[in-house]
Amino acid sequence: MEEFKYFNNMQDIHSDIYDKISEKLNEVKSVNVTADDVRRTLGKIKNNEALDHFDYYNMLSDAAIDFIEELGEISQKLRLQYFGNNVYLFSPLYIANYCENSCKYCGFRAKSDIVRAKLTMDEIESEMKQMRREKIEDVLILTGESQKYSSVDYICDAVKLAKKYFRVVSVEVYPTNVEDYKKLHEAGCDFVTAFQETYNPTNYKFYHPTGHKSCFPYRLDTQERAIMGGIRGVGFGALFGLSDGIEDCFCLGMHANLLQKKYPHAEISISFPRIRPTKNEEDLNIKEVPETKLMQFIIATRIFLPFAQITISTRESNEFRNLSLLMGATKISASVDTGIGRRNDEKDKGDEQFLINDTRTVDQVEKDLKKYNLYPVYSDYIDV
Repeated sequence: MEEFKYFNNMQDIHSDIYDKISEKLNEVKSVNVTADDVRRTLGKIKNNEALDHFDYYNMLSDAAIDFIEELGEISQKLRLQYFGNNVYLFSPLYIANYCENSCKYCGFRAKSDIVRAKLTMDEIESEMKQMRREKIEDVLILTGESQKYSSVDYICDAVKLAKKYFRVVSVEVYPTNVEDYKKLHEAGCDFVTAFQETYNPTNYKFYHPTGHKSCFPYRLDTQERAIMGGIRGVGFGALFGLSDGIEDCFCLGMHANLLQKKYPHAEISISFPRIRPTKNEEDLNIKEVPETKLMQFIIATRIFLPFAQITISTRESNEFRNLSLLMGATKISASVDTGIGRRNDEKDKGDEQFLINDTRTVDQVEKDLKKYNLYPVYSDYIDV
């Protein structure tokens, strides 16, 4: 895409993924989905026929609202078939909040008037020890998007440290190049997550006017570069509220689907965050996605991608998260704080990225899961 310029240090892998996403979006947008279209998709599901991108769009459409109970029953059965009653628990660890981007919706953005901080390795280890006392075995390491303050080597050191305490180590940091993902892989990184935020190029440009994140195609190819660097699993997400929800969810699901077809060995995880209040946020043209529609997105994606992990963040209420786990989601975070250095009794180091909704501890989440006959799993990976 000519309107988005690569920075000098950005690697262009000349991927065909976005062109395919865009092509399929244009195909489905040319169709006015009716109730009969949704019925045809339901018929294919009942006959165990393979679903295509038109079927996915049908299930996401407003025309599918009248069929949501039937679709929900199908989603529940698939969730039980492929994941049983298991719910995978993880916890995020924010180690720095310096950022060089200007995302209009984010509390970490460069112009935001917040307290900045970067943890030392000793401080990171202290946080990790506290997480292990809470039974966490799957950690997600996060930073603001600043290679100056959070270098690849700094993140690699944090990953190596995390391997002393956790079975699964994931990162959600700034996008980087294949060689850097090789370094992260060698350090012990299992998963890389990157949210595209919105798949609408025009809206993307509005919400990300400056900084490295302003390059839409470089961000979109993050998961592919990570897989090329040896990372075994990748996570995808759109921040619902920035653009048309149905279109963003369609592109999100197609992104994961197309990349898994291209790299069948890669593990796929999809997140469904909605925008949340932040400190010093700007006036935004938010396109609200109500809970009922978000649940429809989860159900449709579970049916279209039955093998994928689906994560619901603490941006949502505990009631919604519990229900989503019954309907199709499989993984949630617990004991969450989006600030820096807050797991111990020491003074807070830095401000949070956004305000969370679900503040439950690991023990509280575990107790709630058991009420719904769901089984908490802290890790099902064994190092050999």
